[in-house]
Amino acid sequence: MRDIIYQYDGTFNGLLCCIFERYTQKERPTAIVCAEDAEWSLFETRLVVTDPAHASRVARSLRRISPEVLPLLQRAFLTCLPDKELAICRFVARLYREGAPYLSRLSDDAYQPLLRAVRNLATEAEHLRGFVRFSVYDGALGAVIEPKNRVLPLLRAHFCERCRGESFFLYDRTHREALLYSGGVSRIVPLDGFEPAPPDAEEAAYRRLWRRFYDTIAIRERENPRKRMSDMPKRYWAQMTEFQTEDAAALPPDAP
Repeated sequence: MRDIIYQYDGTFNGLLCCIFERYTQKERPTAIVCAEDAEWSLFETRLVVTDPAHASRVARSLRRISPEVLPLLQRAFLTCLPDKELAICRFVARLYREGAPYLSRLSDDAYQPLLRAVRNLATEAEHLRGFVRFSVYDGALGAVIEPKNRVLPLLRAHFCERCRGESFFLYDRTHREALLYSGGVSRIVPLDGFEPAPPDAEEAAYRRLWRRFYDTIAIRERENPRKRMSDMPKRYWAQMTEFQTEDAAALPPDAP
């Protein structure tokens, strides 16, 4: 097999096409990168065009081995695992070679990193289901998150069901994409350089009330910083209202 770098469009179907290309061309990709992130390299580089027919063939072959494989890989694709495309490709190569029995080898060096990354993705999504704090912007709810993984596809059903009578956005600043919902319709769209507007007087007042409530119900004698850090990791605090500073600068002088 030849050493080569694949460039693709950054989609899961595009990655399946890279797997198709690997086997039909008898190549061994040394890297699989998004075309927009590609850098100059000494290795031969080729753009793999996303072909739905090729992606479908690979997906069908994986389903024939086990119905569990494709959902696992779709979630692994959402993770922040370094070189996840190459890791997924390596896993698929061993799965093709060994068949369904390979799925019982949970500690295999090509399988275990994917399982660990998917568990971390699920944990982060579960945290954010409880830690997201919405604010009101011109009659719509909005919130900003900074996750390590691409969690919006996992959060979509939860927040669309919870806020079914509202219009809202949930912006992922890390991956520059947003979950938009209105009128029973949701979609995830790329959104570059978005910053929500400062809170108006009413919203700032509600934020202040929430912080006061949070501080009031705390039992000082039973404070346990280590336990709080375990239950509520500090990396989420910047987007949580109860840990933010007062919004005095955003309030008019006569605000309550």
